[in-house]
Amino acid sequence: MKYPNGQKRAVRVNKTKAERQRNFSNRGMTLEEDINQTNLYYLAHQVCVVHKKPTPVQIVKVDYPKRSAAVIKEGYFKQPSTTDYNGVYRGRYIDFEAKETNNKTSFPLNNFHNHQIEHMKAVEQHGGIAFVIIRFAAHDQTFLFTAMKLFPLWERQFNNKGRKSISYQEIVEEGIEIPKGYPAIIDYIKVIDQVFF
Repeated sequence: MKYPNGQKRAVRVNKTKAERQRNFSNRGMTLEEDINQTNLYYLAHQVCVVHKKPTPVQIVKVDYPKRSAAVIKEGYFKQPSTTDYNGVYRGRYIDFEAKETNNKTSFPLNNFHNHQIEHMKAVEQHGGIAFVIIRFAAHDQTFLFTAMKLFPLWERQFNNKGRKSISYQEIVEEGIEIPKGYPAIIDYIKVIDQVFF
């Protein structure tokens, strides 16, 4: 393949179907899958009750090619969603967003939306626990970063020439690495105990 700068680049075309599915079908989903498995473990062992929030979608058009198989042809988001997960732990409401990046040096703030930040601020104002779980896939590290530490970094980007990302070093220093384990793969409750209780 030839790129506009004249450089040639070799292209490997003989990837197996399994390799293609692994590379494209599950991008960005491994963190959520790990959290979902952890939440199932927590629920089964009565540690806490935390669920993934469904995305509010309005279905507009459905085709019924046969009785047993409905196909959604058109739909749209009813309203902006807030954060990914919410629930209750030790009598307190918890609410958090989960994000994963392949970037090695920073986490881009454009991964968040203003309405998510405002939602987390409201949770904090009402005595809830709000945080984000950020995975740096390249470092194989996952961190819990409290919303209270996120807010000033979010605001910083709007200052004159403010940084539009959180550096990896800031997350290492200000966040807390979540231990990996089994069966609680992302054992974030241990960190919540350490930070909030």
